[in-house]
Amino acid sequence: MVSINNLTVEFGGFTLFNGVSFAIGTRDRIGLVGKNGAGKSTLLKILTGKQTPSAGQVAIPPDYTLGYLPQQMAVTDGKTVLEETLTAFASLQNLQKTIAHIMQQLAERTDYESEVYHKLIVQLNDANDHYHVLGGDNQEGEAEKTLLGLGFKRSDFGRRTSEFSGGWRMRIELAKILLQRPQLLLLDEPTNHLDIESIQWLEDYLKDYNGSVLLISHDRALLDSVTNRTVELMLGKAYDYKVPYSKYVVLRRERRQQQMAAYENQQRMIEKTEDFIERFRYKATKSNQVQSRIKQLEKIERIEIDDEDTAALHIKFPPAPRSGQVVLSAKDVAKRYGAHTVFSGVNIHIERGEKVAFVGRNGEGKTTMLRIAAGDLSHEAGTVQPGYNVALGYFAQNQDEIMDAGLTVLDTLDRVAVGDVRTRLRDILGAFLFRGDDVDKKVAVLSGGERSRLAMAKLMLQPYNFLALDEPTNHMDMRSKDVLKCALTTYDGTLLVVSHDREFLDGLVDKIYEFRDGSVKEHLGGINDFLRRRKLETLRELERKDVQAVEAKKTAVAVNAADDRQAKKEQERRLRKVQRDIEQAEQAIAAHERRIAEMDALLANPGAQPLDDAFFTAYQKEKTALERKMYEWEVLNSK
Repeated sequence: MVSINNLTVEFGGFTLFNGVSFAIGTRDRIGLVGKNGAGKSTLLKILTGKQTPSAGQVAIPPDYTLGYLPQQMAVTDGKTVLEETLTAFASLQNLQKTIAHIMQQLAERTDYESEVYHKLIVQLNDANDHYHVLGGDNQEGEAEKTLLGLGFKRSDFGRRTSEFSGGWRMRIELAKILLQRPQLLLLDEPTNHLDIESIQWLEDYLKDYNGSVLLISHDRALLDSVTNRTVELMLGKAYDYKVPYSKYVVLRRERRQQQMAAYENQQRMIEKTEDFIERFRYKATKSNQVQSRIKQLEKIERIEIDDEDTAALHIKFPPAPRSGQVVLSAKDVAKRYGAHTVFSGVNIHIERGEKVAFVGRNGEGKTTMLRIAAGDLSHEAGTVQPGYNVALGYFAQNQDEIMDAGLTVLDTLDRVAVGDVRTRLRDILGAFLFRGDDVDKKVAVLSGGERSRLAMAKLMLQPYNFLALDEPTNHMDMRSKDVLKCALTTYDGTLLVVSHDREFLDGLVDKIYEFRDGSVKEHLGGINDFLRRRKLETLRELERKDVQAVEAKKTAVAVNAADDRQAKKEQERRLRKVQRDIEQAEQAIAAHERRIAEMDALLANPGAQPLDDAFFTAYQKEKTALERKMYEWEVLNSK
């Protein structure tokens, strides 16, 4: 168990949080929520030792393993995708050396009844169990399965990591962390670089994960599906709810209402009592009653109302100057990178006032086409024609790369503002929750959500009539997403947005362009209309169906090649091996359960036999060994 005890973090006189305490138990699934800048990412950094708190401590058991995925991290180049992913198994190489060393010692010793020999046997069993749990027998297979789940294709495995964007390299880092199977996963916005299909895969993976998970996410569906606890950071305090996100929202509202009702009742009682004391303080006939009421007030435990963070974005886009009827026209557009064709024959027509979404799997070209439409990227074929009097405001997904980390928040806007708007920069920043000293913060220290808000604030500096937004809700907290959606709904210009967030798109857009298999198809209507026409309930199912179609083709090819007897024999051999391993695992599980039952009997009757430290150590090892074997059994059955 990891224990967080009275953590306090201060920055130059500003207290981020104060006296935060909670514990992370075995197989806990905790959603860490709170507004952008509340300290969620900072808390994860403290848990990993990358940042030191001003006060308090984190208690982590020895040999306890952590896996940490930050929002931004350094990625390494020079290897292929598969080679880089396989570096996750570096600890297995050390484990193999340990196993070999123990086996050599056992082979050289003859003191079979000694305590030292027995300890070596236990160490060997533990090392072997750990080796199997970490996938030591099938490292490459586990790596391939994880990469496929995170959206890579088999054809990507041999490509250099330097050929991929930052988002795809983050997926490689996530794959490495998952393959290490730490006892506690610390994930900071892991879905920001994932498409819907990969989010679904990660969701299923985390639900079945054998360790604990502490997850920062603004994806309601992911939090509800994966977590069983919600810890909220608000105004420097932590509030722990033993329920998933949606239930936490209800409980928080109910708790606040109950607290307020109790507080108001107590305040009325206190007011009446104080009024009685004041009226009869100097009446001799009431002196006993007055003294009684005074003592009564002194004994009252005053109800305190939890502070509530009511700060929220106040966004209203400037009125859009009138553009021509046609805002964007793209005909027979094609984009290639070398021999790879991203898409071809793309036709897009957007008229004034329309709100349009690009949807589809990652890698299908949504961002590429948005950049072409924004004039930020060239194309190889076709024509892209902006309309008359179109003023384009572009929100790029890679805000970290295009913002100057050395500038302050205020300077970032001041560098691009012109005219009278420069006198309103602080007001604009205030609407995006940058108030007081916040405007003097360097971009480098801003959270992901704060950077997104700052980039959105730049769009307010002049009245654009065409907004092109690439994943604008990435890193934004849920309240900010709702406010942004409301502002875009009332925006009187033209909108083009790339997003995987169905909740955000619902009720916002009225035309869909679906990017799929190198082509683009137009769908009139909102996101729900699009899904109904495709007879699907969610975008996740849409993408899963695409994958199932590909897998069906692979299956058909495999059936046609069924006469390859050598391949069939190899498959049968592997199947028999897995079946034998399952039987051995079941036998080991039965043995561990039998020994634990015997020890439980001794614990129930401690007078029958003295129980020393060695007994409890052995008892705990049996429990640990059973958990490992159970996990190994689950992995084998999945195979």
